[in-house]
Amino acid sequence: MMRTIERVAYATGALLFLSGLVHAVVLIASGGSWTGPLSMRKAVTFGLSFGLTLATVAWATSYVAVRPRVRNTLLGVFTGASVVETVLVSMQAWRGVPSHFNFETGFDNAVSTTLAAGGGVIILTAVTFTAAAMRGEGETTASMRLAVRFGLVALLVALGAGAAMIASGVVEARGGNPQLAYTTAGALKPLHAVAMHAILIVPGLAWLLRFADWTERRRVRLVWVAIGAYSVLTAVVGLESVTGVSPLAASPVEMVTSGLALVVLGLIGAVAGREAVRRRSRLP
Repeated sequence: MMRTIERVAYATGALLFLSGLVHAVVLIASGGSWTGPLSMRKAVTFGLSFGLTLATVAWATSYVAVRPRVRNTLLGVFTGASVVETVLVSMQAWRGVPSHFNFETGFDNAVSTTLAAGGGVIILTAVTFTAAAMRGEGETTASMRLAVRFGLVALLVALGAGAAMIASGVVEARGGNPQLAYTTAGALKPLHAVAMHAILIVPGLAWLLRFADWTERRRVRLVWVAIGAYSVLTAVVGLESVTGVSPLAASPVEMVTSGLALVVLGLIGAVAGREAVRRRSRLP
């Protein structure tokens, strides 16, 4: 049965996602720039990303064995922090000022500091959920438990990349190089994005595999294959981010490796979906 805190998280995630879509319409209609620290793009990406991530975390952590009161607190804090991050970034976009690394006025300084603190709160909740997932069995299958554990670890990688972006940007901005702050901080965005959504994709594949008429041992093996493929994809994108290479301008070896990882993930999803349909068709 769905808990109240999950309903709140799903509803909030939907609203945040909707805000991202609305800002995308505004950006397109206004003909504004998609690049730069003043772009409405940040309101779009924060709304879409936090909306999707919040709903995903609420769903994935429902498979984690943790006391109800602790779960309510953790998910409530994660939800509140997601709202604060999205609202503040959107507000600064409408004001026409940078949301991060902006210390021009006392108010902007407070906003930037709050955004950094909110990121820290999100990291702490994710660490707590991950620790609980690693030590608890929970009332779920081995394949789903494995997928959720990997997804949470990958989420920590994404949040770590985000923290590194903020830290490097603050150093440059405080040093009198605000423009360099936005350039250097953005280098890890591809790694941040790819690792962030592992908690949706890999547990999503594990959930789909539950409908296939296979043994749990076989499902676990396929989840391990998915984990391997996603790990390779994350590692390649991470290497590109660290070396300052765009994934769209990577070397042939890197592009082929990333492409193969995506193909493997797609094949697992397609095969699981096909088997699920076959199983359903055999039911009376």
